[in-house]
Amino acid sequence: MNTFEFLLQGLLIAAQPMNLLYALIGVTLGTAVGVLPGIGPALTVALLLPVTYQLDPAGSLIMFAGIYYGGMYGGSTTSILLNTPGESASIVTALEGNKMARAGRGGPALATAAIGSFVAGLIATLGLAFIAPYIVKMALIFGPREYFALMVLAFVTVSSAFGDSTLRGLTSLFVGLALAMIGIDQLSGQARLSFGIPDLLDGIEVTTLAVAMFAIGESLYIAAQGDRGPDKIEAVRGSVWMSATDWARSWKPWLRGTAIGFPIGAMPAGGAEIGTFLSYAAEKRLTKHPEEFGNGAIEGVAGPEAANNASAAGTLVPLLTLGLPTTATAAIMLAGFQQYGLQPGPLLFATNPQLVWGLIASLLIANLMLLVLNLPLIGLWVKLLSIPKPWLYAGIMLFATLGTIGANPSVFELGMLLAFGLLGYAMRVFGYPIAPVVVGLILGPLAEQQLRRALSISQGDLTTLVASPVALVLLLIAAAALIVPLILRARGRGQVLSQLAASED
Repeated sequence: MNTFEFLLQGLLIAAQPMNLLYALIGVTLGTAVGVLPGIGPALTVALLLPVTYQLDPAGSLIMFAGIYYGGMYGGSTTSILLNTPGESASIVTALEGNKMARAGRGGPALATAAIGSFVAGLIATLGLAFIAPYIVKMALIFGPREYFALMVLAFVTVSSAFGDSTLRGLTSLFVGLALAMIGIDQLSGQARLSFGIPDLLDGIEVTTLAVAMFAIGESLYIAAQGDRGPDKIEAVRGSVWMSATDWARSWKPWLRGTAIGFPIGAMPAGGAEIGTFLSYAAEKRLTKHPEEFGNGAIEGVAGPEAANNASAAGTLVPLLTLGLPTTATAAIMLAGFQQYGLQPGPLLFATNPQLVWGLIASLLIANLMLLVLNLPLIGLWVKLLSIPKPWLYAGIMLFATLGTIGANPSVFELGMLLAFGLLGYAMRVFGYPIAPVVVGLILGPLAEQQLRRALSISQGDLTTLVASPVALVLLLIAAAALIVPLILRARGRGQVLSQLAASED
């Protein structure tokens, strides 16, 4: 079967009434939570992860995809109207979008963000559908040493791509790898680091760790900041639709943002914030209205927002085909797969193609649903922004606790939720990224298993790890992944800062 036939089959699965309902619930919940101040897509997906626990795998993952896309959409509303980016990828959107809102053009800013996200999401999802089978064919030849090299690449990626310090990223990763060693050894059957506690024999629950560190830890961190005064919400005045001039100035940035964001998101060492900064720099360089940049240029919203959403779809390429999470949100989605005993990668395409293609097709449907939902319900999303922060974060902690109880009703599990929440808070305070901890816990056992298999086959010869050309190339890419993000970030941010300084002068 070719890609068109697989995608058509996926659309038939995604278009089933219950799956459409799951997608609608997912995009609505994702947007509603994602639009709240200070909550990015990763926290949104982590918080709503237990909601999908009781569903069948296909329905759960389709709702999950809706939550993921909804969280990405919701972040633009917060950035534009409240000047509070939910994540680093929304910084540029806030820069120009909030200036537009202050000038009474919040409606067109939200419209170009929504339509640009739809265009980018549509093109990038189709790109995912056509690229994925080729990557899967290459990955099916992998043996234990190739898979171990792939895991090393994943570890290096999350360590170098998150946060400003690679050392802190690696430290967070090793915390996750240490947690992954707790429980029964998969090969020998011996208990490790369980300290005689029966509840630890099954290992650390990934869902509990993700919800604790992203939701509980974040809530504690925000509460510790104290009251810094009320945030000013810019009202949406005038029409929420775009004028002919706005359309003329937006469609090229949408396409350019998609072209920049998708390949960067699909790179093993990618990251959405890199694409948004490069897109902003490109629009600043190509615009016919340079005087508006820094004062509310619509191109400065259209391009980066398209790059952001294209990058979000791009991150699903390494996640679904290789099992590599390259963003915090992708790490949480990987946890979502694993709660059903599913491991993303080439074997998933071979053993469960209906599930994978149904998920990919549901992204197209979720994207269309979001376009229909976002603009007419702008008034509702604005009202959500006025929820007092004490109520908001108390609600998040309550919801996270109830979700954990629903997924695993255990007093011990609640204790773990609190302990990991405090760990997440401490890491936020000291500037350590959280995503590598989750990735270390998920991929650590897989990496250990493949390493031990490779060494068993070679009778302990370590050179077997670089004897395969594929493994050697992956390890070299991992080495490059330590350096490339630093260069790209420095270049993208340097261009933006220099242009901003020039515009201020």
